[in-house]
This record gives sequence, structure tokens and C-alpha cells, in this order.
Amino acid sequence: MEDLEIRAAVADDVPAIVGMLADDPLGALRESPDDLGPYLTALERLSADPNQHLVVAVREGRVVGTLQLTVVPGLSRRGATRSIIEAVRVHTDERGSGLGSRLVEWAIGTSRREGCHLVQLTSDNTRTDAHRFYERLGFTASHVGFKLPL
Repeated sequence: MEDLEIRAAVADDVPAIVGMLADDPLGALRESPDDLGPYLTALERLSADPNQHLVVAVREGRVVGTLQLTVVPGLSRRGATRSIIEAVRVHTDERGSGLGSRLVEWAIGTSRREGCHLVQLTSDNTRTDAHRFYERLGFTASHVGFKLPL
């Protein structure tokens, strides 16, 4: 994995990121790879916020993975800062290679450097393989998540 670079995402990465987001049954229903405008606008907002880290994993000049890490200051847990990992995706050709673990380990290390006391994430109930993956990395399914579409 020495040939892997994890870096901040830039506008040229957006088509590859959106392609990975759309490359599963859930993502295919909610992503629009044919219209990158909203994604580019979102990237501008993310890039302007120091608490947001949208990264890509690049191998041989090709984007092969992505995730978003959000650092959230808070009052609970004695004023602890936490981080949230979102949208972890690995290109189909790279699944099973250890790339997902490298991305999450990057997020955990960055969270430590940012002074976070807790790393959390959610995973859709139907993604049982992802649940096993996160448990192997030390995460515990300790809470039930709720969402309200607006």
C-alpha cells in the first residue's frame, strides 16, 4: 500500500467520487452522476470549512477510494470533540485489498490529531458486510441512528 496517497479531494476528483457513491444499490437510487453541479457546490462548502475533510485515496493517478471526516466540537462528554466518518467508498476493483481499512485508519489518526475523544459513524441497516468491516476495526454497534428527510 506504499503506492497509495490519501489527500484532500479537488474538483477534478468529483466524477470519480460520485461514481463510487452511485456504485451500489442504495447509491444508485440517490446519486446523480450525470449532473455534477450540486456535488461541485458541496465540495466548495466542504473545502471552506476547516472541520470538514473530504479525502480521496489515489493509486497510480487514479481515485480508488474516498471518505468524509467531520470534526464536531461539543459540550457532552465533558466538552469532548468527536468526529464522524461518512461516505466511505472503495472502487470495485480495490475491494478486499485493505484500502477501506487504510482510509478508516487515516480518519482515526486524523481524529486523534484534531483532539477528538470519540469517532462515530452510521451504516445503513442493509449493509451487513460493512457492519462486519467496522466491527473488525474496533467499532461497536452501540446506538440506533435515526434520520428525517427534509
